[in-house]
Amino acid sequence: MQKIIHRESDRGHVDFGWLKSAHSFSFGQYLDPERMNFGALRVLNDDQVEGGQGFDRHGHDNMEIVSIPLEGALAHQDSMGNGRTIQTGDVQIMSAGTGVQHAEFNNDQKNLVKFLQIWVIPNEIGLEPRYDQKSYLQLDRHNKFATIVSPDKMDNNAVHIHQDAYFNLADIEAGKKIEYTVHSEQNGLYLFVLEGKIAVANEMLSRRDAIGLYETEKIALEAYYDTSLLLIEVPMY
Repeated sequence: MQKIIHRESDRGHVDFGWLKSAHSFSFGQYLDPERMNFGALRVLNDDQVEGGQGFDRHGHDNMEIVSIPLEGALAHQDSMGNGRTIQTGDVQIMSAGTGVQHAEFNNDQKNLVKFLQIWVIPNEIGLEPRYDQKSYLQLDRHNKFATIVSPDKMDNNAVHIHQDAYFNLADIEAGKKIEYTVHSEQNGLYLFVLEGKIAVANEMLSRRDAIGLYETEKIALEAYYDTSLLLIEVPMY
């Protein structure tokens, strides 16, 4: 097993007033040659947008872009004709493909919206742009992982991604242990602690700490406090 530790305090932090963001990988003004990606995982931004503020219309291409609100709601509009709002408990994916324009806005004038913006390099370029979102609130995440993003088009509980990648959420009680088995030996795991404290691979991780693990078939972890996790499985090569 190989591992890479990313502590919360080591992330790149930017503050534009209306937007505060912590970057796990190089993005925008934050550049660290040692932190360009973890396999196909290219971006993991922990964003906080002030009330009444947002991202003006801008473009992307050839990237799978996943958004997961953690608090509040984010309005979305794009050049495919979608006008939707994603709320806490939703997962959104936009396959940018040949190119798409979109804007995101916090319509709540008083309260923050906090969300994760995650980019995954697709397994094919030049795809037709695509949008999807689902609620995962009905999924059982109690002391187990629930898949919210999957390459399996038949998985009605998850949004579809153009990559051999899986996003999983878990809420683990203090003192409980759970395991995760990797789908493919080509894949690695990036474990991001949303809240709480866990032990995994002989490391202790706290809120917003992360660990990348590869060349392993399975991982076991134990929660020291009540803990919420995001586990992203992606191809490494």
